[in-house]
Amino acid sequence: MTAATVGDVKVWIAHESGLKTMGAIPAGFEIGLLPRGDAALPGDPEAVEFWAPPFLGQGDVVGLAASMPNLKVVQLLSAGADAWIGQLADGVTLCDARGVHDSSTAEWTVGAILGSLRRFDFFAQAQAAGRWAYAEAAPTDELAGKSVLIVGAGSIGSAIARRLEPFEVELTYVARTARDGVHGIDELPRLLPQADVVVMIVPLTPETRGLADAGFFASLKDGALFVNAARGPVADTAAMTKELATGRIFAALDVTDPEPLPAGHPLWTMSNVLLTPHVAGSVKGFIPRSYRLVGDQLRRFAQGESLLNVVRDGY
Repeated sequence: MTAATVGDVKVWIAHESGLKTMGAIPAGFEIGLLPRGDAALPGDPEAVEFWAPPFLGQGDVVGLAASMPNLKVVQLLSAGADAWIGQLADGVTLCDARGVHDSSTAEWTVGAILGSLRRFDFFAQAQAAGRWAYAEAAPTDELAGKSVLIVGAGSIGSAIARRLEPFEVELTYVARTARDGVHGIDELPRLLPQADVVVMIVPLTPETRGLADAGFFASLKDGALFVNAARGPVADTAAMTKELATGRIFAALDVTDPEPLPAGHPLWTMSNVLLTPHVAGSVKGFIPRSYRLVGDQLRRFAQGESLLNVVRDGY
């Protein structure tokens, strides 16, 4: 990568509070704050060379890139880059936020597993109703002794595994291709019936879209817990809903397809489903971690050094 142009290099970021943790801004770089929603842009998008866009769902974020002919780098704040693949012009480098969401998503996953197995959602509803529900739900299931299958052996999958290890579980890993200690995705039909808990933490790609289909869910043992902390479309919603409706399996979902989940959808009211609104990465430490990465990338960009977490290299 060649060094950034000398002179005023326009950089847009999505969070003003991120300036506090970006560190030293390279000389000649001008930072603009791209507002959320439909507020006015902070300047001419044609001048922007480096962009750390807001999350999707805050206006036509991806489409705005088409009005940036001088754009050289898009640094995402998300670990997933699926919505951006194939949407950027030649010459634009796309980087994701690998590592930023490891701890928060791993915490959500462990919390969702424990909450589901120990029926915290049920007891919270009983508390709201002022009902002492011991006889209705005790004894609950437990995590100790469970076989946990982690589908997706990247940085978040590894962070989840590290946090699960003290719970006396048996961990099995699956990735796109097999390697030492990791099974290939082609082995799922054999591994799924053995798992008590299945965690989905794969990126959304053409290969993983609908990976959890009717056959996948039918393969799960009675009482198994399906956990989706990846993207909603990695699971076939109709097939998942149909299997959950039997009461045979359980699910903890931070993501759905579609998203938000429509009013009246059966998943809202199923007692064997724990549902959160895509909040696994929405924690107070998100901004500092994200913008430390953005600042590091800016300095690399200024010096012509290789960027981190490159999903698509424009050079």
